[in-house]
Amino acid sequence: MAAVLIWISLLVGLLAGLGGTEVQQTTLHPLVGRVFVHTLDRENFLHLPELVVAVPATVPITYHAHLQGHPDLPRWLRYAQRSPYQPGFLYGTATPADRGRQVIEVPVGAPVGCAHLALPGPLLPYQAEFLVRSHDVEEMLPSTPAGRFLTALGGLWEPGELQLLNITSALDRGGRVPLPIEGRKEGVYIKVGSASPFSTCLKMVASPDSQARCAQGQPPLLSCYDTLAPHFRVDWCNVSLVDKSVPEPADEVPTPGDGILEHDPFFCPPTEATAREFLTDALVTLLVPLLVALLLTLLLAYVMCCRREGRLKRDLATSDIQMVHHCTIRGNTEELRQMAASREVPRPLSTLPMFNVRTGERLPPQVDSARVPLILDQH
Repeated sequence: MAAVLIWISLLVGLLAGLGGTEVQQTTLHPLVGRVFVHTLDRENFLHLPELVVAVPATVPITYHAHLQGHPDLPRWLRYAQRSPYQPGFLYGTATPADRGRQVIEVPVGAPVGCAHLALPGPLLPYQAEFLVRSHDVEEMLPSTPAGRFLTALGGLWEPGELQLLNITSALDRGGRVPLPIEGRKEGVYIKVGSASPFSTCLKMVASPDSQARCAQGQPPLLSCYDTLAPHFRVDWCNVSLVDKSVPEPADEVPTPGDGILEHDPFFCPPTEATAREFLTDALVTLLVPLLVALLLTLLLAYVMCCRREGRLKRDLATSDIQMVHHCTIRGNTEELRQMAASREVPRPLSTLPMFNVRTGERLPPQVDSARVPLILDQH
């Protein structure tokens, strides 16, 4: 397998007081399939010989790592820095698909480094991933806490060499940002591999019975002493075991056929369809609704036009006294209207709108009251 060259260029030029500086390089040798951690230590940047002006130790430094010619890092490499006063970390686990020359730049004020990704180490078929809730990813990237974790995990595994395969923040796996309370951590996923089989204790933790207890909010089954506590608080309900000792069967490659189906006694294709006349169906579909609508129209017309009672029936149902009374009132009203229209006598002053009882205002007559009829025509 060919080696992969990763050229980490940590360019100088963003700190105050920098003059003409030269790019420095550092060669690193990460392994394919193993976790790679490179620390960007602020003390190294503050004591560069290229700095023209002395920089105080309290100056905050923020790194911006990216792939040369691109705004982001490669897919296998991540960057983490908790605050400008703490070191930064480039970490990740490369895969065989990441082979090739990659140049990483950190434009802050740092020596340039190049890393050669060496050939992959020995195969580790037994891999386990743990969720450590008591630490952040920056706290597990240095070699000291990582080695302490492997040493404590050795008490739960079969005797054999344990190696770190990957370290991932819980936030990258969909975790939530914890509340700003002392003791709350983001959590970190740690993947460990070994050539030794899993112990009975680890198999019991990942058993279906333990998963059922976790689903009910109970702790899983743990038949051995938790050697990781109290320094590492592991969520035993999020432990996953992967056994790659048995190779997976290769997927069968489909062979292209000639496009002709083989004879199947259970498949009976339909014969040729007979000719069918659809005129009758169309006439029934169209004429039946039209006939029903026509019948309903005729029925409604008969009820509205041929079944009216009329004025004659109304007059016959009304008493004679009521009819005489009504006709008398109507005739008198018409007579009074005719008499009022022909009057030439001026109206009495009491009927003129000259005095407002409510406001006390006196107004002169605006119109000729002699021309206004006593009873207005009502239409």
